Amino acid sequence: MDLIYCDQAATSFPKPPQVVEAVCRALTETSASGGRSAHRMSLTAARLIFEAREAVADLLGAEDSSRIAFTYNVTQALNMVLLGLLKPGDHVLTSSMEHNSVMRPLGWLAQERKVAVEVVPSPATGLLDPAEFKKRLTDKTRLAVINHASNVTGAISPLNELKTAMGQTPLLVDAAQTAGALPLNVKNGPADILAFTGHKSMLGPTGTGGVWISPDINVEPLFRGGTGSRSEIEEHPDFMPDRLEAGTQNTHGLAGLAAGVKFILATKVEKIRDHELLLTRRFLNGLTNIKGVTVYGPSDADSRVAVVSINLLGWSPSDLAHVLDREFGIMTRAGLHCAPRAHRTIKTFPQGTVRFSFGFFNTDAEIDAILSALDELSRRAE
Repeated sequence: MDLIYCDQAATSFPKPPQVVEAVCRALTETSASGGRSAHRMSLTAARLIFEAREAVADLLGAEDSSRIAFTYNVTQALNMVLLGLLKPGDHVLTSSMEHNSVMRPLGWLAQERKVAVEVVPSPATGLLDPAEFKKRLTDKTRLAVINHASNVTGAISPLNELKTAMGQTPLLVDAAQTAGALPLNVKNGPADILAFTGHKSMLGPTGTGGVWISPDINVEPLFRGGTGSRSEIEEHPDFMPDRLEAGTQNTHGLAGLAAGVKFILATKVEKIRDHELLLTRRFLNGLTNIKGVTVYGPSDADSRVAVVSINLLGWSPSDLAHVLDREFGIMTRAGLHCAPRAHRTIKTFPQGTVRFSFGFFNTDAEIDAILSALDELSRRAE
């Protein structure tokens, strides 16, 4: 049985061969602490980290790669910004489509620091209305935090319109589902802060991610410690990226991330987007011919990334995902996708949905096989 992986929104697979090779080479040839010593292996490790930073800056359209701080995932990046920026009495706006990586730290901040967290409701499509954000602005609004695309419905947020509505209020963009999948340009774009993860559309290994921060924003470090710089003082360095990068880096992971990003840059994000759009359109069109399917999110493929959540009449999400995997070799993700508020918004709480998410290495033939399996299961439920 041929296996079909369509859980790309969780972690991309397969990785380009260059990624695997880069990780192995870093582990076997340069497994040292970058920036901590002057010997050749340490210098090579430091060079790998710098190359990763430069590659990510190129992908994000950042002029100064030092404004990018690496983390171990987007969750850490989001926590770093939210906990390092928001203070008691601040007001923050977010949407009802956010992941728990945003909602849980905001919930803690509301309880422990008395930060006023206001959740702007979204329609069932998941498409945000900038006017709803604008009318909720106050003189205490310190930040707005929005996912660029929903991990549940795939709905793409209108970031330019949101930033216009927010005015001078900084916009933190959770690009977990879009970095590597959609063209991004922080130099001329709406984000004041952009958090990303390496293991999804950036095609890198797990344990990689980071955040780009505008030069006019200062985030307090979440961690303090050794950086390899200013070792003569006990105060933590106040310059980027060291300010936000205490501790030994995930050198082999970042070597893999650099290889993944270089693959994207060589392939072109626009080409990747076009392919994923074709797959998404093919899937959405095919679903219209299957009895009992409910599709969530925007009806227009252009308004979403390659993420489609469904339910099938007669099947619970968990049972449907299980049968797809065991009988058809189709790997999906069922449930609430770490985004219960988003599922409340689209009226699928508490049962959730089955999520199909596609990537550059998925094929038309795989989409057709998935549609055939769903059609067979819809008839089995009659």
